[in-house]
Amino acid sequence: QVQLVESGGGLVQPGGSLTLSCAASGMIFVINGMAWYRQAPGKQRELVAGISSGGTTNYADSVKGRFTISRDNFKKMVYLQMNSLNPEDTAVYYCNAPRYGTWGQGIQVTVSS
Repeated sequence: QVQLVESGGGLVQPGGSLTLSCAASGMIFVINGMAWYRQAPGKQRELVAGISSGGTTNYADSVKGRFTISRDNFKKMVYLQMNSLNPEDTAVYYCNAPRYGTWGQGIQVTVSS
């Protein structure tokens, strides 16, 4: 059974930084692409960033240059480093394993002064 558990969210001031972590289990992590999505109140869930098994990354235009997705295959972890956060980044962030259609429970990120 594939499980994804996010951590690292919270409240941060505009211009600040946060790093989200996602621990994966029940899957052969090294051969799978991973992704981060987010859903703001009243909006659809959107792709934030993805990383392939080989480490190729892609980003939503709104986060390019500010967010960095990375992975540690030994630890079976995927990370989202978020810099220069602004209130529009406020959302519940979800870790996703596309091949399995599995989602984490979601973690709140709030950017506010």
